[in-house]
Amino acid sequence: MYCPAHFAETDAAAVHALIREHPLATLVTLGENGLNADPIPLILETAADGTTVLRGHVARANPVWQTLRPEIDALAVFHGPEAYITPSWYPTKREHGKAVPTWNYTVVHARGPLRVIQDADWLRRQVEALTQQQESAFAEPWAVNDAPADYVEKMLAAIVGIELAITSLEGKRKASQNQPAGNRAGVVAGLCEQGRTDAAAQIGRD
Repeated sequence: MYCPAHFAETDAAAVHALIREHPLATLVTLGENGLNADPIPLILETAADGTTVLRGHVARANPVWQTLRPEIDALAVFHGPEAYITPSWYPTKREHGKAVPTWNYTVVHARGPLRVIQDADWLRRQVEALTQQQESAFAEPWAVNDAPADYVEKMLAAIVGIELAITSLEGKRKASQNQPAGNRAGVVAGLCEQGRTDAAAQIGRD
């Protein structure tokens, strides 16, 4: 990923937070027929040895786990807030007109070897962890145990676990850092007017 130094997100806590807040990753793998790109929710966890891993599952019918080339690292791409930025929000545009549109965004790239897991207990723990993470925001959260046991077993038999051991973690936050203070303020005001408070919150964190 092209990442100028002023856009690099070097705060590990911020990178981990983006993964947890936006767990639906694009998982890129190399298979027998070339590259695969699958949208898969992944949970960030710390393993017993202190390493960080991403855990998830795919449908058993998905060929990605059968054609996987384990000797080649996989890439998980997590996308955070993003927004088109119009030069009309820049005071400098009104002053001298030297302004062009751009796009602000946050993204994390996690690389590492991907392994396939078919252990039923592991799969159940992974599904429960994902469910708890996502259901915690609801007044009446659903739990795996709410479904009939035989139905849950049938559903678990239809999926395969995956685990990516992170060997490289790269974050990028393009949030108008290269603009003067007045332009950044104009971008925040413009985004808030559009209701894009998530993208506006990324500006001015330096």
